[in-house]
Amino acid sequence: MFNLLPEIGRYPTYQILVAAVLALVLAGVLFPLWIRLLRFRNIGQQVRADGPQGHLVKQGTPTMGGVLILLVVSIVYLSLGEVGRHGITALIALLGCGLLGFIDDYAKVVKERSLGLTARAKIIGQMAIASGIGFLAVNWVHVSPEIVIPFVGTVDLGVFTSAVVVGQFTLHFPWLYLAFVAFMVISFSNTVNLTDGLDGLAAGTIMIVMLVFAAIAFAQDNLELALFSATVAGACLGFLWYNSYPADIFMGDTGSLGLGAVIATLAVVTKTELLAPLLGGIYVAEGLSVILQVASFKLTGKRILRMAPLHHHFEMKGWSETKVMVRFWIVTGILAGAGFALWFVTRASA
Repeated sequence: MFNLLPEIGRYPTYQILVAAVLALVLAGVLFPLWIRLLRFRNIGQQVRADGPQGHLVKQGTPTMGGVLILLVVSIVYLSLGEVGRHGITALIALLGCGLLGFIDDYAKVVKERSLGLTARAKIIGQMAIASGIGFLAVNWVHVSPEIVIPFVGTVDLGVFTSAVVVGQFTLHFPWLYLAFVAFMVISFSNTVNLTDGLDGLAAGTIMIVMLVFAAIAFAQDNLELALFSATVAGACLGFLWYNSYPADIFMGDTGSLGLGAVIATLAVVTKTELLAPLLGGIYVAEGLSVILQVASFKLTGKRILRMAPLHHHFEMKGWSETKVMVRFWIVTGILAGAGFALWFVTRASA
């Protein structure tokens, strides 16, 4: 690893800006080449038959753009010279769930159907990765197994902890906290995946959330996490140029599963676990819309939405795809801004 920015190392705000710009430029340069390669290899999106009929025209659009997002983030972040345990843990979450998404995307392309891995295989893979992230957070990053409740205090989820001695090391397993972290990683990974159903929707909202995490990490004097978050935001912005309506490429599960896991992991390592549902409130709404839709139909035989996830409901009401996307961006900006303000006030009053 080497430092590309030796002259501005004394100016962390510039480093963060340069990280975002480098990721943006690299993504902007490489995506046209990646799109051509995907088209040459006939790697295209398989559109679900039971979705909005207007989406059928997207059949065959190049997918797996997430592969390049992950590559750009890895190259830029590892080249910035500020690499530590916090950032590496976030990168492992990105690449781990991204790899799972890649396997899912590959299965879809090879079998030419809208469903890839079975739900059972996907959840087992996510549980394994999420458990690993929790283990690293506690034993490598030394994250406290406590969660902060704004204006209230902390709740210790490390009350049931097992300690295992391995050579000169003592490994700690705070079971409640590990289960909580696993739930967060799996939930955000899947809800971001659900949100990735309209051109530009997931990439735009993730970019906004990442900028807020960059601000939180910077305020915590954690430059490595601020740089990582800014790099992800820049890569998403570069991808968004080609993913905006009408999309030339989709990120696929490679991108959505990996980026969703990163949101949860950043919340864990910045100790903002309970703020994450507010920062990523749009993902919570998308996930709840599916859960409530299924529950309502099974219990009453009626649907509460015209179609789930939530963004499809508004499409079915006659909103254009662009209108849904922009308004969800706006809502994400409001929620993420409110989350940052709440974190800042809580920190100041502590």
